Amino acid sequence: MDVSIVIVSWQVKESLRRCLTSIFNYPTTASLEVFVVDNNSTEGTGDMVKNNFPQVQLIQNEGNRGFSKACNQAIKKSVGNYLLMLNPDSAVQAGSIDALYNFMVSTRDCGIAGCRIVNEDGTLQPSVRRFPDLLSHIFILLKLHNFFPNIASVKKYYLSGWPHNETRPVDQVMGACFMMKRQMLKKIGLFDEHFYIWYEEVDLCYRALAAGWKTYFFSDTTITHLKGQSFIQRNPISLQFIFGRSMLYYFFKHSSIFSYLILLLLYPVSIILAFFVTVLRIKKKNRKDL
Repeated sequence: MDVSIVIVSWQVKESLRRCLTSIFNYPTTASLEVFVVDNNSTEGTGDMVKNNFPQVQLIQNEGNRGFSKACNQAIKKSVGNYLLMLNPDSAVQAGSIDALYNFMVSTRDCGIAGCRIVNEDGTLQPSVRRFPDLLSHIFILLKLHNFFPNIASVKKYYLSGWPHNETRPVDQVMGACFMMKRQMLKKIGLFDEHFYIWYEEVDLCYRALAAGWKTYFFSDTTITHLKGQSFIQRNPISLQFIFGRSMLYYFFKHSSIFSYLILLLLYPVSIILAFFVTVLRIKKKNRKDL
């Protein structure tokens, strides 16, 4: 088997239907197997997959196990030499899977690769970043970058302004479309299951580089990504809690104790800010309903 595609879903039945349809609508020269790991959706996702896509290998969890654990469940059952982690709110285009696969096969030092990602209207969705650093993540944790978008350290972290028009090694690529060599995984291990969601792909890119494998952005193919369809169903406090916890664990693993402690001290502040954002959203909604 050439490529094993792994899709983790939660409460995104229609987005998942579109994603699977796009995969099977465009035949590939690479041989494929497709896994869907559903984290206990309550909207009939499992039945939709069974009835409409019987060729898919469906794993149904009794609870929401998060992204890392769910990915690893499928990876352990898969047999492909390459693994493509694909978000359920994405859609592949004609030739995109083959193009990414062929690039990885021909690029010996490439352990991980991502491609161009666009929004539904065709506009670019930035999908490449540098590895996290303390200064940028102080601003990000406190959401200050939303009010001061020209902060230099944040723009540097997000690679703001880079047009995503060049195939090149990068620090990290977005997990929405994330292809990996099994050969690499055998050396560095699977996703770290301490990450519930967020930063698990950053951690993998970091570990890959430390083991001598490069992460590439491949500019010659494109997928569409709706972005955050599962996240919009959670309240800001819950999301901030999960995001902050993942950020802290990443810095605990890969940065200095000083950086970790600074972010740890600021973490409660970020939860309080998320609470106020939730209150303001509720008040705004109530005013509109009047």
